[in-house]
Amino acid sequence: MAAKVGATVAAFVPGTLIGTIAPGRLGLLMIVVAPIAGFMAPDVWLARRAAERARAVRAQLPELLDLLRVTVDAGASLPSALATVGDRAQGPLAAEWRIVAREVALGVPLVEAIAEMEARMPLPEIGALARALERTRRHGVPLGATLAAQATGARQALARRVREDAARAAPKIQLVVALLLVPSVLLLVAAALIAALVGSGGAGLEAW
Repeated sequence: MAAKVGATVAAFVPGTLIGTIAPGRLGLLMIVVAPIAGFMAPDVWLARRAAERARAVRAQLPELLDLLRVTVDAGASLPSALATVGDRAQGPLAAEWRIVAREVALGVPLVEAIAEMEARMPLPEIGALARALERTRRHGVPLGATLAAQATGARQALARRVREDAARAAPKIQLVVALLLVPSVLLLVAAALIAALVGSGGAGLEAW
């Protein structure tokens, strides 16, 4: 809220200055819109940062799950494996695994530490991982097999999201082509035609 209030004040000053110079209703619109934009700017920035973090977590999850499975199959406990993989990797997911390992080392139950990690990363993939680890703990399912299945599911989810993003990007690309590239090409063609007509028109006038 402090950032939102500060951004509102920071946007109000230049908005007022521009509004006093701008003609008519445009000036009044600038005075009204500038503080509103400043108040919403931190939310937009935070949403973009959250989306970037989610993309990084999803991209990193399959690889780190494979490393976690290998470490567990080598005989390490889950908290120890989380610490080992988290220390050897970079990115937001590795940092969260390091936090879980430190919390467990300080006496926090593993279930609570994983639940807190899920709260900090409210993604479907992280939720599925947390539930799978809980089922493994309750029913005695081999942890390596569970992590392998989670890695496969994470890869499939990542591939599906890539296809969805590509499908959403196609209309945007077509819109850019329609609004920018096509008019630019038409302008070039029109300029060439005008130059040709002007050149031939001069010759035609001399003939008349």
